[in-house]
Amino acid sequence: MTQIRTADDTDTRLILDSIDRLLEQHVKPHVQRMEHEDEWPAEIVERMAQIGLFGATIASEYGGLGLSASVYTQIVERVSRVWMSLSGIFNTHLIMATAIQRSGTEEQKQRFLPRMASGEMRGALALTEPDCGTDLQAIRTTAERSDDASYIVNGTKMWITNAANGHAVALLVKTDPAAQPRHKGMSLLIAEKGDGFTVKRKLQKLGYKGIDTAEIQFSDYRVPADCLIGGIEGRGLQQALQGLELGRINVAARGVGLAQAALDEAVSYSQLRNTFGKPICEHQAIQLKLADMATKVEASRLLTQQAANAYDRGERCDMEAGMAKYFATETAMFCADEAMRIHGAYGYSKEFPVERLYRDAPLLVIGEGTNEMQRIIIARKLIERNRV
Repeated sequence: MTQIRTADDTDTRLILDSIDRLLEQHVKPHVQRMEHEDEWPAEIVERMAQIGLFGATIASEYGGLGLSASVYTQIVERVSRVWMSLSGIFNTHLIMATAIQRSGTEEQKQRFLPRMASGEMRGALALTEPDCGTDLQAIRTTAERSDDASYIVNGTKMWITNAANGHAVALLVKTDPAAQPRHKGMSLLIAEKGDGFTVKRKLQKLGYKGIDTAEIQFSDYRVPADCLIGGIEGRGLQQALQGLELGRINVAARGVGLAQAALDEAVSYSQLRNTFGKPICEHQAIQLKLADMATKVEASRLLTQQAANAYDRGERCDMEAGMAKYFATETAMFCADEAMRIHGAYGYSKEFPVERLYRDAPLLVIGEGTNEMQRIIIARKLIERNRV
């Protein structure tokens, strides 16, 4: 395959067609087996790199495709419709790239972004810790400046996507644990694997198979001081949250893709399964389910596109991203459940994709900030934008 370079509106169709061919030829025939065996999709990852997916949102001047969030969400939806795990492999990588592209020094951009765009260096986001998820200000991983122009890092990170098969992480640390407010003591480091950077164990999950999720430990691990994103301490939380805006839009797009897949399976099966002398799609009870599923999927797609458009305009879009993430992922849960009900016993069998969709959906409502947190963000932003 050849590398796609840059994209404008006229190129969108070509890019999406390339994604569709990849999915049809190299993913669909293998997804059931690889997912059930929890197998890292090495060959598929290489093909994703060849068509430029690891540089999807990285600017063309650094070797990426420079795609808008609007086009990117369409890619994520397509990929998630076939195998959601694949979207996680390049999305967490691109959140790290976004932090560097938005907040890094020019030297950092030149050094890291071309390698990330090509897939030579695959990244991850190391924020969460064993005792801290949503409350990132409570992290305990520390980075102390040493005399030889480096930081010495100690701590543990949990639930890190791409940790085992990736090459580097955007590492959120406390450079000043005593700072008040707490976020002023937080910094973000570009941390490549090396001595003191240990992948402790791969975490076993209900769903989201194939992609690695791991616990990582840092023991007197040294990071060069010039790998501090932006070169100034105390801005790490803000830099991480900027990346999570795109991350939440991505998770919303995953929700749309998974929900659409569940709807597709339900529509197809309902025409093949017969009860009482006719296909079950002719029974009103099934028709009501299909109608609800289709309506929610389309509403989710529109909310996600609206959030992506706001992101592309450079607007603050945490409320829009929160709405899209909340509604689309709840829709994924709803559609996965309804598809299983429509399939009956066959939906509970590993023979059909529905059971995989049913296991994958719960991750979406808790990942990238729980949906309970999204509702709080939506309400706060609603009040903030409509002061009396």
